[in-house]
Amino acid sequence: MWMIIFLLLPLFGIAYISWHVWCLLPCAWWWKVIAIALMAGSFLTMMFGMRGLYDSMPLTVGTAFYEIGTSSIFIMMYLVILFLILDLGRLFHLIPRTLLYNNWYTFWGITILMVGIFVYGNLHYQHKYRQELTLTANRPLARPLKLVMVSDLHIGYHNPRKELHRWVDMINAEKPDLILIAGDIIDMSMRPLKEERMHEEFLRLSAPVYACLGNHEYYSGEPDAQQFYRDAGIQLLRDNAVTFGDLCIIGRDDRTNIHRKSLGKIVNENKSLISNSSYLILLDHQPYHLEQAEQQHIDFQFSGHTHHGQVWPISWITESIYECAFGSHQRGNARYYISSGLGIWGGKFRIGTRSEYIVAELRGKSTDV
Repeated sequence: MWMIIFLLLPLFGIAYISWHVWCLLPCAWWWKVIAIALMAGSFLTMMFGMRGLYDSMPLTVGTAFYEIGTSSIFIMMYLVILFLILDLGRLFHLIPRTLLYNNWYTFWGITILMVGIFVYGNLHYQHKYRQELTLTANRPLARPLKLVMVSDLHIGYHNPRKELHRWVDMINAEKPDLILIAGDIIDMSMRPLKEERMHEEFLRLSAPVYACLGNHEYYSGEPDAQQFYRDAGIQLLRDNAVTFGDLCIIGRDDRTNIHRKSLGKIVNENKSLISNSSYLILLDHQPYHLEQAEQQHIDFQFSGHTHHGQVWPISWITESIYECAFGSHQRGNARYYISSGLGIWGGKFRIGTRSEYIVAELRGKSTDV
């Protein structure tokens, strides 16, 4: 049902924009047909990816089709919003009809506005925001720890190895004791990861890495994703726990797997590890049912998945779906951080949201000042 809606809404959007473009362009009909065909074709290139056709193309061609197809969704959404505003202006007699018919000034005005918005969105995406956190354990720690936490890298066609290389350098510059990744390391296909040997970049990380699966690891092929984690030297936590010094880290399988264990069962199976630890961290990619972490006495949960909508106004939708769609949150004694992600799915635009990594200092009671 959701897939049908996902496909029908863009088609209605294309029809709505095409009608406005047809009315707006003061040129021969065949120029209008070409313009509309280019717009529709840009969107249809995304369908190639959904059918796995990018993997049959040369890597550079598949990358170009991915960028064009996924970027067109966001551009189309903003054009729909803009034309809706203009149509409402006409309805209430605030905008003259001539502004939307056979008018080069309006056409070029809209074009310049769209270019400006999405150039800004791309530049804002390229900037990675450094979010600091201070976490405090209820018991003493042997020493303070510095944690770097990221989620939603979405490496693949649009976030290639050279981009991952920059991110690894950025993380290493923090000199962390531990690195945690809350899923969706992989985007949609394993093909670019294998061809560019991206696992080698993770091997450059200067601290141990623990991660859980995200939904996109299932989309890309969960067995291949697990092998990539092993090749990359990432310790996958999948409904199990591990200790790191005074910490106990639980990693949940993604909720895409309907057979994943309940959090209560995972806690019961790892009671000895948990009881001997001073601080309990949960990695769970999708931030649903946050009350479960509170009930199981988790100290800190780190999640991603939402991207905070990536662009406004989708951020409003994610905020209505999740108890917390972005940022710090608290339930009882349990603390949470829902990350908007280091990378991104689809077009590289951040409008009203940000790409980020989290640098957390964990202190014990005895080290508080």
